[in-house]
Order: sequence, then C-alpha cells, then structure tokens
Amino acid sequence: MFKSFQGYHLVDAYRKLRYERRKHPKNIFKTLLKACFVVMVTLVLWNLPVTAFGIDGLTIVQQRIIAIFVFATLMWILHIISSWATSVAIIGLMLLFTSTSGIAPMCNPEEVGELLPYKGIMACFADPVIMLFIGGFILAIAATKTGLDAQLAKVLLKPFGKKSDNVLLGFLLITGLFSMFVSNTATAAMMLTFLTPVFKQLPPEGKGRIALAMSIPVAANLGGMGTPIGTPPNAIAIKYLNDPEGLNLNVGFGEWMMFMVPLVAVLLFIGWMMLRWMFPFKQKNIELVIEGNMKKNIQTYIVIVTFIVTVALWICEKWTGINSYTVALIPFMIFTLAGIIDKHDLEEINWSVIWMVAGGFALGYGLNQSGLAALAIKSVPFGEFSPIIILVLSGIICYLLSNFISNSATAALLMPILTLVCTAMGDKLSPIGGTPTVLIGIAIAASSAMILPVSTPPNALAFSTDLVEQKDMVRIGIIMGIVSMLLGYSLLYIMGIMNVI
Repeated sequence: MFKSFQGYHLVDAYRKLRYERRKHPKNIFKTLLKACFVVMVTLVLWNLPVTAFGIDGLTIVQQRIIAIFVFATLMWILHIISSWATSVAIIGLMLLFTSTSGIAPMCNPEEVGELLPYKGIMACFADPVIMLFIGGFILAIAATKTGLDAQLAKVLLKPFGKKSDNVLLGFLLITGLFSMFVSNTATAAMMLTFLTPVFKQLPPEGKGRIALAMSIPVAANLGGMGTPIGTPPNAIAIKYLNDPEGLNLNVGFGEWMMFMVPLVAVLLFIGWMMLRWMFPFKQKNIELVIEGNMKKNIQTYIVIVTFIVTVALWICEKWTGINSYTVALIPFMIFTLAGIIDKHDLEEINWSVIWMVAGGFALGYGLNQSGLAALAIKSVPFGEFSPIIILVLSGIICYLLSNFISNSATAALLMPILTLVCTAMGDKLSPIGGTPTVLIGIAIAASSAMILPVSTPPNALAFSTDLVEQKDMVRIGIIMGIVSMLLGYSLLYIMGIMNVI
C-alpha cells in the first residue's frame, strides 16, 4: 500500500486489527488445528496410490500437483496464513517436488514422470499480466506523490454542488472511476479521508452518514470491474483468455473497457438510487472541503501527460499494435528516467497482490504443462455438461467464496478449472456466448461480493468508521451483488452471442 496517500492511516489501522485478531491465543489454537487438517489432507493425497484417483495415465508429478492444488484451496478458504504467503508456498512446493530443479531423489523423471521446467514456474512471477499490474501501481504512486489524485477529486466533485444526494452521486462516480486505475483499498482509504469532515456536518440521528460511508466500498468494488487492472480477478481472467498456448482470444484493454465501463456506470447509478432509498439524508445540503494540493512543477505535468498517453494507448491497443502489457511499462520507464519514481517508491508497490496472482498462475501452469489438464479432459465427460448449469454454478460458487475469502484467491482457484472445463466443452458453450462469458463472469461475480466487512478491504475500511453496522452492509451488499451479477451476466450473454467478445 502507498504510505504517502491520504488515508494510509486507515489501511494501517485495518492491518493492525487483522494482525491482532490472528495472533489472539484463541485464534492461534484454531489456526493450528486448521493447519494440521490441511497438512493431513495434503499428505494423504500426496501418498495415495496413483490408481486411487481413477485417471488413466496419471503420473506421480501430476498427483503431486493435485495435492498442491488442494493444499492451496484449503489454505485460501480457511485463511490459515495470508493469501500471498500461500502463493509463495505453491511456487516453492512446485519447484522442489515437480520441477527439473527439484530434490533429486524425489524428482527422478523415470520414476515420477515428466517434470516441469523450473524456468516456466519462476516465469509466472514475470508474466505479462504481472507487468500490467506493476504499471498500474506505478501510475497510482506517481499520482499520489504529485497530489494529482486529490486535485482530480476536487475538480471532479465540484460539478456535483452542495445538495446531499448529488454529493453522494459524486462520491460514487469518482470512487468508481479511481478504482479502475488505482487499487480499491487505496481508493477507498483516500475517499473516506475526504469524507471525514463531511461526517461531522451531518446530524447523527440521520442515515446520510451511512449512505456516504457505504458509497465508498460499493463504488470501489464495482468500479474495479471497469479495466483489466482494476482488480486482480480481471487480470487473472485476461491471463487465461489471452494465453497464446491456451484460449488465445486476444481480448484487449479497450475491448474490456468497451463493455465493462458502461456496466459499471449503470451499476453505480443503481447503487446511488438504492443508497438514497435505504439511507435517506436528513440534511439536504453539504459543504464539501477537500484538503491537499497538486504540486505545480514539471514532474506533475509529466505525470499528467504520461497518464493520458498510457490510458489512450491501452484503449487503442488494436490500432497501435502495442499490447497493454508493453504499454504498462511506459510510465515505469518515463517516471524513473524523470526521477519521479525512486527506489523507495518501489517498496510501496503492493507486492502481496503480485505474489497472490503469481501463485494462481503457477497452479494453472502446473495443470497445463504437466498434462494433467489434458488427462482430466479425457477422463471427465465435460462435453455432456449443460452450459447454463456451468455458467450459473460457477458464478454462484465464486460469489459465495469471494464473500469470505480473497476474491483474488477465488479467481485463482476457479479460472484454471473453468478454463479446462470450457476447453473440453468446445462449441457447446456457443449458446451462452462461449468461454469469455464464463471466465469474465467469474471476474464480475468476484467483484460483486461485498456483503460482509471481511469480504473486501474497502468494506472493512468503511466498517472501521463505526458509522456502518454489519446489517446495513449485508442489506446493500446482497442487493447490489444480485443486481451486479444479473446485469453483468446478461451483458456478457448478449455480447457473446453477437460475437463482440
């Protein structure tokens, strides 16, 4: 997280609270029990006879990948350690026990089957999608250092005036816009900081303060859908959709925005209507004061121009021929050459998210490179499955899991499995728009999950203001989640059958 942006204290307090809860004696004992359970299940799967899995031609390497996959699933769902730490463990276990650089006595290819190239596993951390994320983080850090973020908030919120309902709409739209390019957590913390003086103006007996506090996580969660870098599930979906050795569908940055930004706009408007109805303002006007000024120097203007050029190149990817991954490195290059970003700023990149995503990619790499995915396609009659059932079940499972565990972890688990299922089903998915409908649907379902304080960091930050009760979050979260999934999946279906994606 970026220590220089307004609102970092909220993120820091949230982290400390989570750490204290995890280290509480009662929770430590529960965590140990969970860890023992996961280790036991993993060891059983690791040491079972190969024939016990009922998959013809299964090798020991492939069996180990199954065990590692189950290990990752349980660790992420039970949240025994941080999600990113689980991802590091995935990569480490695969390198040690399934790769050409593994422990020699345990990695004899004549005994365990074909091994994975160790360079391929390590390359998951330098996947082009990871570069896309880093580019997004660099843009956000530069905007924060120059005060561009606060200035943008001032300028963009000014047209909404002083009327309470309009200010609420302004915060929804601006938060949604920011979260398309800046981390949802950073966006939520910054916007909640801007709202602090507003909360003091509103009468405590009214519900307007709840509406404003809840507008931030709702907009941050939904706004993240708008671009491939808005939230990790989007980037994971892009990874599998565009994999040259897999689906190779070549979904561009601009294409993603073409159908997702209008969806986000509609959802934010619906969110505004729902918040006004559920938590009406008692005070009709609000005096909005946002502190913080943009630095007026050459570096700021470099950031502004670079930001505009980068977004333009992302949108025009099909015409320029420069893919979004390469474009993401342009601001990195310019800002380092101009001295805007230094080595200390690199420490502010959210490396935990990058490790989280890389671990998910490693799982997918292991499934495909080991031949396990091909074996599963032959062994399981995916072609007989109903496409509607696959679409509905995958969305519901993703939504439910994402409300309780990291949406990145949920996407990392489901994407490789669904890629395998969709590949096996082939043309049978055509009536629902094909594979993109299923995989992008997972990204939508993951971002739609927001019913609890633990569902997403923006929810937790809003809850930490003590203005929002859990029942309020559940009410608006369920309504917006259902509306988001219904509209999102309907849009994907229509665009799929029209062959737009």
